[in-house]
Amino acid sequence: MFSTRRILPLAILPLLAFEFPTSFAAPQDLTSLVNLFIGTATAANGGSGGNVFPGSAVPHAMAKVGIDVSTTPRQAGYIHDNSSITGISLMHDEGTGGNTAGGYGIFPLFPLTGCAFTSCPVGISARAALRAANTDDASPGYFTSTFVNGIKLEATSTRRAGLIKFTYPPGSTTNHVVVDLANDLQRSFSGGSLTLSSGRVMLDGIYFQSYGPDNYTAHACYDFASDFVTQPLTQTGTYQSSSTNASAVTVSPGSKSVTFPYKTSVYSGTQAGALLSFNSSTVTARFGISMISADQACANAEAEVPSWDWDSVQQASVDKWEDVLSRVQVDTDVEDATVVELLFSSLYRASLVPANLTDENPYWQTDEPFYDALFWQVTSPSWDTFRTVHPLQSLVNPREWADIIKSYIDGWRNTGYIPECRANTKAGYVQGGSDGMPILGDFAVKYAAQASDLGVSTDDLYQALVDTAENTPPDWYRVGRQNTAWIEFGYIPTDWVDPSGSTGLPTREASRAWEYAVGDFAVRQAGRALSKSEADIAKYANRSMNFVNMWDPSVTHDGFTGFAQRRYPNGTFAFSSPDACSPVDPVGHSCARGSDNNVGFYESSSWEYSFYAPQSVATLIDLMGGNATFTDRVNHYFSKGYFLAGNEPSFAMPWIYHYAGRPDLSALRVREVVFDNFGTGINGLPGNDDSAAMASLLVFHILGLYPVISTTQMLIGSPMVSSFSLRNDVLGTTTKFTVTDFDSTSLASFPPEGSRVYVKSIMINGVQSDSICAISWSDVVGGGEIVIQVDSDATAAQARGCGGLLPDSLATGGFSN
Repeated sequence: MFSTRRILPLAILPLLAFEFPTSFAAPQDLTSLVNLFIGTATAANGGSGGNVFPGSAVPHAMAKVGIDVSTTPRQAGYIHDNSSITGISLMHDEGTGGNTAGGYGIFPLFPLTGCAFTSCPVGISARAALRAANTDDASPGYFTSTFVNGIKLEATSTRRAGLIKFTYPPGSTTNHVVVDLANDLQRSFSGGSLTLSSGRVMLDGIYFQSYGPDNYTAHACYDFASDFVTQPLTQTGTYQSSSTNASAVTVSPGSKSVTFPYKTSVYSGTQAGALLSFNSSTVTARFGISMISADQACANAEAEVPSWDWDSVQQASVDKWEDVLSRVQVDTDVEDATVVELLFSSLYRASLVPANLTDENPYWQTDEPFYDALFWQVTSPSWDTFRTVHPLQSLVNPREWADIIKSYIDGWRNTGYIPECRANTKAGYVQGGSDGMPILGDFAVKYAAQASDLGVSTDDLYQALVDTAENTPPDWYRVGRQNTAWIEFGYIPTDWVDPSGSTGLPTREASRAWEYAVGDFAVRQAGRALSKSEADIAKYANRSMNFVNMWDPSVTHDGFTGFAQRRYPNGTFAFSSPDACSPVDPVGHSCARGSDNNVGFYESSSWEYSFYAPQSVATLIDLMGGNATFTDRVNHYFSKGYFLAGNEPSFAMPWIYHYAGRPDLSALRVREVVFDNFGTGINGLPGNDDSAAMASLLVFHILGLYPVISTTQMLIGSPMVSSFSLRNDVLGTTTKFTVTDFDSTSLASFPPEGSRVYVKSIMINGVQSDSICAISWSDVVGGGEIVIQVDSDATAAQARGCGGLLPDSLATGGFSN
């Protein structure tokens, strides 16, 4: 068996380790550049808590196989510490917030040795065991660890199936495997069953979703007997807690099934499952998973892992990852080793999610793809991912992205609204606007010409946008928007009851309104791209400027005037201190989804959201008093501590100087953000990865690009590699970017004086660009070569500004093409 491995000790690694060698030898494969353990430190006690999943998975896998720790927080099941392990399970979240106990972690296995069958410690607490130091090891498509008792576990997988192997210590003669029915990560088992026959274990379980109010049902199939493996099965049985004492667990030899009827409450503490014994020093289990039935789970296993060939399964996974990673090409002999590791590790996580559950939709019959966690892998809604994840997919993974878009549209066909958050196949919660709208708008403006070939109905895409922009669902906390208020007032009023009877969580009024404006901009952009009526285009363009209706010009804070604020139905403003819900909030307001959020903003402050109008930043500059004041205000935002690198509303802030003609300041600020907050250690993320939102952001920062959502314009800056190429398999193009006079000394939080970090000129296929701040998406993916010249003259960089055209804004006639 082969493995390209990266082994990390269980000792905590340094927070950031940016030592930049001048070059490093290029390995033979790109998967060896991926560090799966970045961001796996615990979030407890002030840790960064990236909540990254380091287990076995193929791109966009439904099956994400990894070990589960006993302590929380453990959103992805895994923590890189000395926590005990309670099992290796089949599905996990990746990089999410949400429930600290985690999502999924269903149907775990656990190996035991040296115990009599009826007295084996099968309960989850009794069996928990520590890992041996320095044995956690992972590469794309593979995971392994070893317990202190010497039992080694390994996993490799396909989209809905895979193999798990246990190797027992030499000389052990009584070896067992626990198959756990009742313990997911949340300990939320609410009913289900297990049946055992001839080495096959079939399971059905009902558990609680990780981000929402509903239960979900999952199914699995384990095979332990096959002509392809020799591992004599000597005894089987089931175990079950006492109905009156959950800690009293009885193992029943020969028993073939356990059943728990569904109930609305959790079977708290209940232990139930199967125990299998083998006369073999190695035991391999083939598994399949399904959201339809246990029979389909078995069929998935038989179809995807027919011959139990470990090397074949692992190699197929590696091949898939090699294809994904090769879509961004750099010369690893030349570029900085740490930057390369960060780049490819981030590209890996950006394709780990969402989960492709095609043919596993439990709710309606469809020939369309079905992606759970579209929104974006369980517990991270579109709010987390529309800014960076989807724009990155549009560049390098357009075929996969088209399938995801089709899943969004199919959700509208069957529910009437663009889905916002789907957690464990169920609707989750709406965090901000209906942020699937800018995602569909992004596809329309970029791939309208290719949509038919990609199987995307642009008529349905546009109707999904219009319906979501115009109609109000009964509960806009789960899907859609509060459109009755938005259309009537032109803003979201505080303390207003919808006469239609539609309800939702009536908080986050200001931030929702600013995101509704971005959603309407997406409709406007899609209308232009798809040649819809001028009346539609004008209507949604006008609505997209309604963010100004929640701008209070009378509010002054830290010497700056004018801020986004809540507003009552009578038009008067409701004051919230602009620093409320910022990282330095002196009061400590509630800033999440709860009904106690009384500041009007979600996971962000007025100081921050007052900069958020990507459709018309020029309007914000005017409201704030012009370019100089705007620039001073951005500088103050950073110096005062209002910026939080790990929070999505902060993502564009290092780049926003572009709009005031100061790309020189953006170049410096982006480097400060990257090298102060990201690294290759387990603490290498400044917060949870939010289903690759952070990973995608880091890719853009490294490449010197930043997307403007629902447009064909990108901000362009100073890359952190001397050259790179982007391959687009839909357009059949490879575009090469070359940085003339690239300076590796610029790879620092604060580049030393004289570092060549400032963009001086940009040539696109031999023609000088009329802007060094913005570039057309069609040029980025159009093939040919883009040459970026950099220099070290800060004074000249300030003077030349954007060298011509500023990035577009609606208020200045932008986005007209």
